[in-house]
Amino acid sequence: MRTTAITVLKIVISVGLIAWTFSRVPLAEVGSQLASARPGYLLAALLVFVLAMIVNGAKWHVLLRAQGVVIPFARLLEFQFIGFFFNNFLPSANLGGDVMRGYGLARLTDRPADAAISVLVDRIVGFLAYMSSAAIAGIIAVNLVGRQDLRQMEGVALLAALASALVLAMLLSRRLRALITRLFGWRPLAPLARTWGHVSQALDAYRFRLRAVGIAFGIAVLGLLCTALVNWLVSQAMGGQMPLLAIFLFNPLIALVMTLPISIGGLGVSQAAYPFFYVPIGVSADHALAVSLLMQLTQLLASLPGGLFWLRTRRATRASGPSVSGI
Repeated sequence: MRTTAITVLKIVISVGLIAWTFSRVPLAEVGSQLASARPGYLLAALLVFVLAMIVNGAKWHVLLRAQGVVIPFARLLEFQFIGFFFNNFLPSANLGGDVMRGYGLARLTDRPADAAISVLVDRIVGFLAYMSSAAIAGIIAVNLVGRQDLRQMEGVALLAALASALVLAMLLSRRLRALITRLFGWRPLAPLARTWGHVSQALDAYRFRLRAVGIAFGIAVLGLLCTALVNWLVSQAMGGQMPLLAIFLFNPLIALVMTLPISIGGLGVSQAAYPFFYVPIGVSADHALAVSLLMQLTQLLASLPGGLFWLRTRRATRASGPSVSGI
């Protein structure tokens, strides 16, 4: 009952955010923006978004190989698409699907600790790349372009980048993990000591393979470039009000906001976030909202193969009985 109540609450929040956002924007103009969208740009945005998903799959692949987990890249992409498909329906866009892809990988490899840690490090490295890029964009906008109105956003991006780097450093710190290990000597936590040992061992793989982490960071930056291009293409499809530099600054911050587990699949949060960030820099509210709607549609369409992969795996599991390769 508690889970159901929380889900209902998140649906209410999603609907409430959508209603609140739509009440503040002239819907006729939003409709006009959507009707004017040029299909060629939207198709290009969809293809680039799929490319971004493949790039992020490559990042995860590098991190897994650093742990000694070797699986075919095509199989890994299936988990990547499955996770992204469920991002559209699970609470907390970006994070809900991580559970699905980690679960699928754990059953395939029978290495749950390695699977969980690879997903965690993959997410943190991605956040670090996103926030570092946002911080650089903020510094350029404020100090070179002269957009003093973006100084607060620059500060938020810098703090988020530093926080991401600190979390990653803490995870890789042997001393910190040794201190945490002592906590499991406390009787109430003792049953979890073995699980923590597996987690700590999985983290050690990255401590001695920093080159792999660095390569993953570079791939994450490439993924960010792709998603920024998707936003720019969607905006260009309707007149192109969003400057590319602003997209590099706001795109990571919007992704950060959408990790909050307060809605279903980020629905409502995305529609509120785009006008919040872009209207103060001169983008019309109807354009910002229209871009958010088309971005949500693009994400849904790009993730549809994940639904097909999930159904195929479910059918195979039912046909063969329980196995480590099912989800």
